[in-house]
Amino acid sequence: MQEALPYKTWTSSYSSHEGTSSTSAMKAPTKEDELKKMVSQNAVIVFGKRGCCMIHVVTRLLHGQGVNPAVYEIDEKDENDVVGQLKKLDAGKDDELQLPAVFIGGQLFGGLDRIMATHISGELIPVLKQARALWL
Repeated sequence: MQEALPYKTWTSSYSSHEGTSSTSAMKAPTKEDELKKMVSQNAVIVFGKRGCCMIHVVTRLLHGQGVNPAVYEIDEKDENDVVGQLKKLDAGKDDELQLPAVFIGGQLFGGLDRIMATHISGELIPVLKQARALWL
């Protein structure tokens, strides 16, 4: 029998500091800070809508290549906010952000279509190796 692959879900990593009068209380990180941290700390991370089947397609393709990506599922109520923050992370490009969005090596790589195209052309493995997501 096969074991299930590890699955990460991300939640807010800070608690509210409301009502504290201490001057030494640290400022709570913003959502943008959390997203930057997630993108920078993971060689490959997939952002997508909660329950979307395309997240499954992307993660299965990456698992087939030997990569175990982190997955961030976006709730419907937070979708516009998170997509806006992800666009800010990739400010240098004019492309429209598609969900699921895949970040490789801290940079927006693209959506499902770009992952599939680079996989078919054989260019995905070198990109994953360069991002140190693969050690082969």
